[in-house]
Parts: sequence; C-alpha cells; structure tokens
Amino acid sequence: MIEISNVSKRYGSFQVLTDCTTRVEKGEVVVVCGPSGSGKSTLIKTINGLEPIQHGEILVNGTSVNSSKTNLSKLRSKVGMVFQHFELFPHLSIVENLTIAQIKVLRRPKDEAIERGLTYLRRVGLKDHASKYPAQLSGGQQQRAAIARALSMDPMCMLFDEPTSALDPEMVNEVLEVMVELAKEGTTMMCVTHEMGFAKKVADRVIFMDAGKIIEDAPKDEFFDNVDGRTDRAKQFLSRVLHH
Repeated sequence: MIEISNVSKRYGSFQVLTDCTTRVEKGEVVVVCGPSGSGKSTLIKTINGLEPIQHGEILVNGTSVNSSKTNLSKLRSKVGMVFQHFELFPHLSIVENLTIAQIKVLRRPKDEAIERGLTYLRRVGLKDHASKYPAQLSGGQQQRAAIARALSMDPMCMLFDEPTSALDPEMVNEVLEVMVELAKEGTTMMCVTHEMGFAKKVADRVIFMDAGKIIEDAPKDEFFDNVDGRTDRAKQFLSRVLHH
C-alpha cells in the first residue's frame, strides 16, 4: 500500500530525513517511534505530499507521490490523515466538519454525506454531539471526531501523526480505543506515537527513527521482546519508555 524508497529531505542546510526506506502492506499496522526531533512526523507527512522531498520515491497504492503528474489533492482525499491538533474547522458543527470534504472533494450528495458522517460519528461514540461545535467538545472528543472525518472519506490507508500527544492523560485511552478497533478491522495504518502500550497491542511492525534515519524496522514482538538484539540507540530508547 505504501512504499518509501531512499527518501531524503532537507530544510535548507539541515538534513531532516536521510535515505529512509520501508513499506507498509495492505491491512498492516506500522508504528513509528523514536526520540523528539528524529524525523518521525516529517516522514509520515511526506506520504501524502504535505512535506515535499528532495530525493527518493514514495508510492501509495502504486501512485507516485512526488511525481509532477500526480494530482496530490485527489491522492490526499484517499489517504486519511489525523493530526496532533485535531484541525477541525471551529466555525462548523461536528457533522459539517465531516461532510464538507465529502461534498466538495468527493462530490457526494449532501444527504449521503450526512448519513455517512453520522455513521462514523456513531462508530466513535459521538453521534449525540453531531450538532455541537468543536469548542464544545473535550480534546479527546475532538480527536475522535477528526478520526471519524478521515474515515468518512473512505481512505485507502490512515496516517496518524502523534494523535494523542496534545491530549490530557485521561483522554488518551478514548482515542486509542478507536484506533485499536480500526486496527482489528484490518485498516492499513501508519502511526507516529509515543504510546508503546498501543504499539505492543496492535502493531505488526515497529519502525524506530533517530536523527532522520530509520534505525530499526522489525516485527513488533522482535522489537519489544528481543531487546538485546536491538541497536544501542534503540536499547537506550526502550529502557526509558518501557519503565514508565
């Protein structure tokens, strides 16, 4: 579903990604972890062209993200993206947030868009909040609404960029529970997260990044259970996060 080949990216003279290569199969859940500033969020944003690259190639379901011939808007409409800070339109109700892209991008009839939006709001436990505005919802509820919005576009795959890092600790689980359900249903997912409990529960593979490079790319059980087989940098990271 996603192929990343020898991808490198710079901000001016700063090399933020260096020769990154990995792939995500259809139905696979891949967690990307690593210390702050390691390039995790940048990597995931290159997958739908939000961050342009200088070198390498990215394919999503066979479509080249970095080709000048690719209609990025069309591609993004099929790649669900959930951000750290919800990115809901504050002046629209929750159900309007879920229908606007369906109507404008997918050209769905309004009634059908509303029905689909309500279906996904029900799925994330928010149907009773459909007419409210984002400011009337908690952070966890807003992030669940953002997930429902992405799902209502019928995406080929879902990208999550630290979806719980802006939430109060009490709200983290309600978002992770929705993501766990998506994983169980076979949704193709690539998720940047610090939630190692979530990674242990649902990931098929774990990618560990440091200083803009993919240092480890291993099956989940191997990554967490065979700590001695990890690189020194990954061992150091795991010793810190697994004690908490």
